Amino acid sequence: MYQIGNVYLIAAISIIGGGLFGFDISSMSAIISGQPYLCYFNQDSLGRKKTIMLGAIIWVVGSIIVSASQNIAMLIVGRVINGLCVGLCSAQVPVYITELAPPTKRGRLVGAQQWAITWGIMIMFYISYGCSFIKGTAAFRLPWGLQMIPAILLFVGMMFLPESPRWLASKDRWEECHQVLILVHGKGDPNSPWVAREYHEIEEWCKIEHEAKSVTYLELLKPKMINRTHIGVFTQIWSQLTGMNVMMYYITYVFLMAGLTSNTNLVASSIQYVINVVMTVPALLFVDRIGRRPTLLVGAALMATFMFANGGLLASYGHYAGPLGVGGVKEASWQVSGAPSKAVIACTYLFVASYAPTWGPVSWVYPPELYTNRVRGKAVALATSANWAFNFALGYFVPPAFVNIQWKTYLIFGVFNVAMFVHVFFLFPETAGKPLEEVNDIFESHIPAWKTGTYTSQTARLERGEIDDKKVSISSDFSPERHEVAPKETV
Repeated sequence: MYQIGNVYLIAAISIIGGGLFGFDISSMSAIISGQPYLCYFNQDSLGRKKTIMLGAIIWVVGSIIVSASQNIAMLIVGRVINGLCVGLCSAQVPVYITELAPPTKRGRLVGAQQWAITWGIMIMFYISYGCSFIKGTAAFRLPWGLQMIPAILLFVGMMFLPESPRWLASKDRWEECHQVLILVHGKGDPNSPWVAREYHEIEEWCKIEHEAKSVTYLELLKPKMINRTHIGVFTQIWSQLTGMNVMMYYITYVFLMAGLTSNTNLVASSIQYVINVVMTVPALLFVDRIGRRPTLLVGAALMATFMFANGGLLASYGHYAGPLGVGGVKEASWQVSGAPSKAVIACTYLFVASYAPTWGPVSWVYPPELYTNRVRGKAVALATSANWAFNFALGYFVPPAFVNIQWKTYLIFGVFNVAMFVHVFFLFPETAGKPLEEVNDIFESHIPAWKTGTYTSQTARLERGEIDDKKVSISSDFSPERHEVAPKETV
């Protein structure tokens, strides 16, 4: 079968899986408990490509059940099935793109997953909003039924994409691995120096990994892996604790407190989805050039600023709305009007504009880059399960927090943003521009995170064959782990 070798087209098709994530968020599913389970116990036996295709099939099945729901039980079953798909795709799509993309384009291509999520959220919101004017059950059956379309496109598109070369190598399918590298990295040229270099890197690592025992989740807790495991998991945890959850799920409460009601509230709420889509684009253009660390640090600082600003505005100019809240909504327990209410709305939009080009895409880009081939699938699945676990927890925390501690909810998320700034500065190393097999050198050399930098320009020249890889400072020749067999100790 004909296979696509253009890495941008490969990413464009596979990130439809991220779009399904967006559809799931915007349709306000309360049933997501299946996702952490699936992510945590996800295995690599099917391969990245087939796993994503399986996710698409599961999504179609779930959407059929949801759109045909005759009672609450049937609806719950359908949403749980959809949740299984989101769990599969949100864990596997970043890994798949990471293992196929050249180092200099990896950030923008994996980050495109977040862009697809924002598109899914926005499209589903407007479809649901438009269908709300339809009389009868079609008002909700039609939007849920239309969710099948991107999944069908994903399944068909994935048929024409190659499998991950690193996964193929891990299964000793070396000829197929080499052909994929020629197709994607060599643009059909079997004599490409970059293809030879990538193949050699993968081959070296696989020899080391095959001499070690089969990987389990306990491998992620071993001394050589625990640091990067904690970094990957906390990247996803912090992305939830930024407070973006408040903006995505509970923006209507915020705008009720600011004096916007009914249809005006919904339209104003939808603007954040547009901002989210538009402001993700700068990250795709610059994240490989600027790097992961500066992007995360700037995002945390800006989001902390707007969280504290909203809390201060509500505390200084607002008042308690009574036990029934604004408009009978208990969660809208605090009320502000006049110019301060407009400032609250502006800070809310600015918060979204700060999250979209920073923690939004980078939280998907960064974790897959941290790990070696042998643990990457399980490590990213574990990190993604942490995202879903905190997503689930915040769903139970935020509404009661608005009722009981009102504006202080913003201060809590502001403190979280300050904490993540400190955490990133001291412990999150830079990975931009480094080949996957060489990211390990960062951890083996014990260089402080704040002293690491990007190598995008050097690697770009290396990809084009303009310089010898022996002259590049990120060369792997001096990595201790390159010349040692992976440890066989048990935990």
